[in-house]
Amino acid sequence: MSAQLPLIPIGPTRPSEQNQLTGHAGLPRPSAARQATLARRIRWFVAATITYNVIEAIVAISAGTVASSTALVGFGLDSVVEVASAAAVAWQFTGADHKRRERRERAALRVIAVSFFALAGYVGVESVRALLGAHRPDHSTVGLILAALSLAVMPVLSTAQRRAGRELGSASAVADSKQTLLCTYLSAVLLVGLAVNSLFGWWWADPAAALVIAAVAVKEGREAWRGDTCCCTS
Repeated sequence: MSAQLPLIPIGPTRPSEQNQLTGHAGLPRPSAARQATLARRIRWFVAATITYNVIEAIVAISAGTVASSTALVGFGLDSVVEVASAAAVAWQFTGADHKRRERRERAALRVIAVSFFALAGYVGVESVRALLGAHRPDHSTVGLILAALSLAVMPVLSTAQRRAGRELGSASAVADSKQTLLCTYLSAVLLVGLAVNSLFGWWWADPAAALVIAAVAVKEGREAWRGDTCCCTS
């Protein structure tokens, strides 16, 4: 009599079994050593983001107050929101092991989502107020330099953290990288708004474009709240 062959299941594996083999993005879960390296890398990215944004907030709010620029002050407050988001991820990655970090991820995502909503609310309200009040800010050389510098720095930090977060399977790290990317968009809006206002006197360009950024912030906040960020391909 021939030996019986073992039965091989042909249906899909259970979610618990699948999660042991893959990360959040459907990729093979990295080894323990690789996880430690990625977590350490994310902590460095988060520390760099916090440091830069603290300086950015101080400079932007100060320059915005001097120039009576709602856009500059709003940009500085966005930096404060970015610090809160990065701090939430930093707290998550103080966990000693991967399982503890995963348990903290939901709370970190909630903080990031609320940060997006707060940013969208502020930018939206201030943009409408600026449009209705026809407020004309003064020229700000400091603001132009800061916006250009942020436009160069933020995409690098965002891309590096997003790649590490996706490989590790951390939705909160990816969500925070999107917060940083949103800061890049705001930098571009600020730069164009300040430049157009200085060159042509088109004061309405900045608040109008900022309304689009507010809509993007709401979308990203909803994704962070649902924990969908690692499923994105962008």
